[in-house]
Amino acid sequence: MSVVGFDIGNETCVIGAAKQRGIDILLNDESNRETPSVVSFGEKQRFLGSAGAASAMMNPKSTISQLKRLIGLNYRQPDVQDELRLFPFETSQGPDGSILIHLRYLGETQTFTPVQILAMLLSHLKEITEKNLETAISDCVIGIPSYFSDLQRRAYLNAAEIAGLKPLRLMHDCTATALGYGIYKTDFSNSDPTYVVFIDIGHCDTQVTVASFEAGHMKIMSHAFDKHLGGRDFDEVLFNYFALKFRDEYHIDVYSNVRACIRLRAACEKLKKVLSANAEAPLNIECLMDEKDVKSFIKREEFEKLSSSLVDRIHVPCHKVLSDAGLTVDQIHSVELVGSGSRVPAIGKLLSSIFNKEPSRTLNASECVARGCALQCAMLSPIFRVREYEVQDSFPFSVGFSTEEGPICTLSNGILIPKGQPIPSLKVLTLHRANIFHLEAYYADQNELPPGVSPKISSFMIGPFQVPHAGKAKVKVKVHLNIHGIVTVEYASLFGGEGDDTKGNSNSNLDNVDSDSCTGVSSDTVTNHAEDGIYAHPESSPMPAVDGTRKSRFSRRIEVPVHETVYGGMTKAQVLEAQDKELRLVQQDQLMERTKDKKNALEAYVYEMRNKLLDTYRSFATDSERESISRNLQETEDWLYEDGDDESELVYSEKMEDLKKLVDPIESRYKDEEGRAQATRDLLKCIVDYRMAVKSIPSAEKDAVLNECFKAEQWLRDKTQQQDSLPKNLDPILWSSDIKKKAEALDMTCKQILQPKNSPTKSENNKGSNQPNTTANM
Repeated sequence: MSVVGFDIGNETCVIGAAKQRGIDILLNDESNRETPSVVSFGEKQRFLGSAGAASAMMNPKSTISQLKRLIGLNYRQPDVQDELRLFPFETSQGPDGSILIHLRYLGETQTFTPVQILAMLLSHLKEITEKNLETAISDCVIGIPSYFSDLQRRAYLNAAEIAGLKPLRLMHDCTATALGYGIYKTDFSNSDPTYVVFIDIGHCDTQVTVASFEAGHMKIMSHAFDKHLGGRDFDEVLFNYFALKFRDEYHIDVYSNVRACIRLRAACEKLKKVLSANAEAPLNIECLMDEKDVKSFIKREEFEKLSSSLVDRIHVPCHKVLSDAGLTVDQIHSVELVGSGSRVPAIGKLLSSIFNKEPSRTLNASECVARGCALQCAMLSPIFRVREYEVQDSFPFSVGFSTEEGPICTLSNGILIPKGQPIPSLKVLTLHRANIFHLEAYYADQNELPPGVSPKISSFMIGPFQVPHAGKAKVKVKVHLNIHGIVTVEYASLFGGEGDDTKGNSNSNLDNVDSDSCTGVSSDTVTNHAEDGIYAHPESSPMPAVDGTRKSRFSRRIEVPVHETVYGGMTKAQVLEAQDKELRLVQQDQLMERTKDKKNALEAYVYEMRNKLLDTYRSFATDSERESISRNLQETEDWLYEDGDDESELVYSEKMEDLKKLVDPIESRYKDEEGRAQATRDLLKCIVDYRMAVKSIPSAEKDAVLNECFKAEQWLRDKTQQQDSLPKNLDPILWSSDIKKKAEALDMTCKQILQPKNSPTKSENNKGSNQPNTTANM
C-alpha cells in the first residue's frame, strides 16, 4: 500500500512519501523537489511537468497551467473570465456551463476539460512516485484549498480516478500544514489549548487557519481565505509596471505578444524574489520583442508602494479567522507563515502589526502541505504505525437541505450543516413520506462562498418505495459530510409504522431535535471526530434498549434507493470515457518515446560505426566494404536530418537493420579475434589438465587420453596456422565457436575413457538405495 501525499499547487507540485524514518520529498526526473503544474501538447506528444514548462515557450497556445483557477468552475463567472483573458490557450463554454479547452494535437483540434488536464498532471506525479518508490501506488492524500466548493472537491476525486489514484482523503492545505507542525511537538499543555495561526500565501491565493493544539490532539477552529491574493498578483504588479515603462522607453507593446508576456512575467517573478533580500534589483531581457533588448531596475520601496493595496487585503482573512474562532489576538500563541508568496518583506511587517508578534518560519514554506498529506496518509494506512494523534478539521461553509415541503433544519436559520461543522459528520433525518421525494443540497449562505460560486450542490431522489399501509411511512435519511468535505446522502431506509418512534430511545448518540418550522421533519445528529473516518452509525450499531423494541424496528427496515445528481459534476459514463481517452494519450506518448529512442539509437549508431570504421574495424574491412558502409552511413545521416526527421518507429528500426546487415560481418570478425584467443587458451588448458590427470592410471586408458589430447592439439595447430595466413578482412577459417566445440568434444571423450574404471555402474551403485552416486569422477 502506498503512503503518499500530493500538494497540487497552482504553479508547482510537491510529492511527499512516508517512510520508516519519516517523510521524504520525492525528486522528479530533473532531480528537483518541485514539479511545474504544466501540461503542454506538442504535435504528436504531451509534455508534462518540467518538460511541459520547458516547451511552453514553443507551444504557448497548447500549454495549460494554473489549473486551480479553472477546476470545477463555471465559464461565465466574472473571475473566471478575468483568468481566461490571461491564458494564451483557447477556451469555450461547455453544454453544462463548464470550461472547455481547445488545442491542436495530432493534426486536429482537440477538446479537454480542466478535470482531464488535472488527471494528466496527477498521472505524471504518480509516474514520478512509482519510479522513486519502485512500486505501484494508488492510495494517497491530496491537498486542496479550504475554499473549494463541493463541485471542485468532486472534480479532484474524478481526476484522481481517471489517473488511477485512490484518494483516502482530500485535506485542506492549512490542516495538512498544522498536522505537520503539531504531531512532532511535545511541549503542548494537557490543560489549556495552544492556539496557532497558519497563514499560507501561495501562488494564487491566501488561506488563514486557526488551530488548537493539545497533547495528542489537534482541532481546526476556523478557516478564512482570499481566493484572489497570491504571489502571482505581486508578479502582475511588476509586470504591468515594466510593460508600461518599456512602452514609453522602447516603444514596444508587450501585451500584444504572447511570448513576450511569458518571458516578462517569468523575469518579474525572479525580480520579486531578489527584492525579498535586496533593496533594489535589475531587470535585463535580451530580445524581448521586435529584436529589442530591454534593461531596467526597481527599488523595494517603490515595489512596496505599488503593491500596498495587495498587502492591505491580508487584513480581511486574518481578522475574519479570529472572529469565526471566537479568539482575540492575545490568545494566539504563535503565527506560522508558509507558502511560495510569503517571502515579501512587507507581508511579514503587516502580520507583525496584526498579531503583535513576529511571524515564524519554522516550516518549509513549499513542502509543508505535501508532508502533512503524507502524514495523514500514513495515519489512514494499516501498514504504518503512527503515534496516536487526533485530527479534527472543520467545514468552512453552511449547507442546507430542502424538500418539496420546505427546508430541513436543526436551527432557526434553516441550516442543516452549520459552518464549522467537524469533518467527517453524519446527520440522520426522519421524514414522513408516502412516495418518491427529492432532497436538494445547497449552500445556505452565499457570503461564505468565493465570488461567483453557485449555491447549488446536488439533488437526491429518494425512492421509489411502497408504503405497506395507507398514509405516510417514516423514512430515515443519512446525510453524510464525508472525509473529503463532500455532502452526500449515504442511504435511506423505510420503517413500517408510526409505532416505531425514536422517543424514549436510550441511545445517547442521538440528539432528537424538534423543528417547528419544518413540517413533518425532524433531525437526529451524530458527530464523530474519528481520525480514520470509521465511526459508528446509530442504526447499524444501536445501544441496547431495555424494552427490546429496537430489535423489532430493525427487522422491518427496508433500504430505499437513492439517486444522486451533482450539478455540473461528471457522470460515471463520462469518467469511464475520460479514462479511455487518457489511456490512449498515454499509449501515444509511449509510442513517441519509443520512436525517439529508435531515432536517437540510429543516429548514435551512425556516428559510432563511422568512427570505428576508421579506427577499430579498419583492418577487418575491405576497401569496398568500407566504401559501401561509409556511403550508407552518410546517406542515413542526411536522411535523418531531412526527410527522416519525423518518421515512425518501424521506419527507424528498418534503417537500423539495413545498416547492421552491412556492419555485422565486420563486427563479427573483430569480436571473433578476441574470442578465438580466449577459446584457444581454454582448449590448451583442457589438454594440459587431462595430461596431468592420467599420470597415475593404467597405461591403456592413459594412452587413449593422451592420444585424444594430441589429436586436439594437432588440429588446433593446423587450423591456427591456416588462420594466421589469412588477412583480417576476410571471414575466419577458424571461428572461436569451432574451438569451443573441439574443447567440449575432448572433455566428453576423455571422461568416457576414464569413467568405467573409476566408478561402479549406475545400476549396481543405486540398487536398493535412493542415495545419489557420490563416487568422484572426472
